[in-house]
Amino acid sequence: MQTKLRGRDMITTQEWTKDEIDTVMSVAMDLKRKRALGEPHAYLRDQVLAMLFFFSSTRTRASFEAGMAQLGGHAQFIDSTTTQISHGDTAKEIGEILGRYNDGLAIRQCDWGVGNRYIRDVAAASRVPILNMQCDVYHPFQILADLMTIIEKKGDPRGLTINVSYAYASSYQKPMSVPQSLILLMTRYGMNVRLTRPPEFKLMPGIVQQAHDNARQSGGSLVVLDDFDAGFENADVVYPKSWGCMLTTEDMEESAEISKQYTDWICDERRMSLAKKDAIYMHCLPADRNIEVTDGVIDGPNSVVYDEAENRLHVQKAVMALTM
Repeated sequence: MQTKLRGRDMITTQEWTKDEIDTVMSVAMDLKRKRALGEPHAYLRDQVLAMLFFFSSTRTRASFEAGMAQLGGHAQFIDSTTTQISHGDTAKEIGEILGRYNDGLAIRQCDWGVGNRYIRDVAAASRVPILNMQCDVYHPFQILADLMTIIEKKGDPRGLTINVSYAYASSYQKPMSVPQSLILLMTRYGMNVRLTRPPEFKLMPGIVQQAHDNARQSGGSLVVLDDFDAGFENADVVYPKSWGCMLTTEDMEESAEISKQYTDWICDERRMSLAKKDAIYMHCLPADRNIEVTDGVIDGPNSVVYDEAENRLHVQKAVMALTM
């Protein structure tokens, strides 16, 4: 149990030790129990979290706002379009000023090649913890919730096989931050990670190398596949979701055209039958129903997407309570 996390940024789980992440899991489980029993846990009374959104959100905004209220504090929602950022407010000024008004600053900025750099520039200027609500490279709180869910449903993750797979979606070219964060964290916990994707949908080479390094240190593994069905075979956890092929082209229209070659990459009942009988289906939501995943799978007995979504609340509260 680590007790010196006050003031720490959470930009990527890769910058926290495994002991520190274990602490987050322990505190999150305790806060979930307290929430279930109606026990007060106002650890952040009178504190304020500024939440700066460049991209819209459902679960992220709702869970951070609810979490701060349950911890006794207040969450300040800021839509970037209502600020002076487009008129000259720099990342340094946002960090300096909002860091003086508030006790923590959470940011969601997913523009490719921009988001993570912006968050780090704000962090360099801020006197309070910076929490990454998703950028173009990482989505740490989603992946902490995913880890918590796997532990709840499957116990010790070590030795389990998780298939982190591309799946087709027609809505928009989504960031690659979820699969990248998944392969980074799950390899640290000794899981056998399959990264299954078409050749155009590679992840950042540096991230993949870090995941390989994590696997070697933990006794897990990372293999890269391009056969959609093969990724499901005998898996304990399946996590098929869409992302854009930004490393192939930065033109989102061209990325969308490339993705149309893979409309058959849908998680359906046949694919789920290839996994273990008790395999769990996971997705960060929202999913493109009957395009990315069938109703029968996402609403079926193997799906844990709502427990997974709930756990966003608990892991976020844990990190806020530990760092703010």
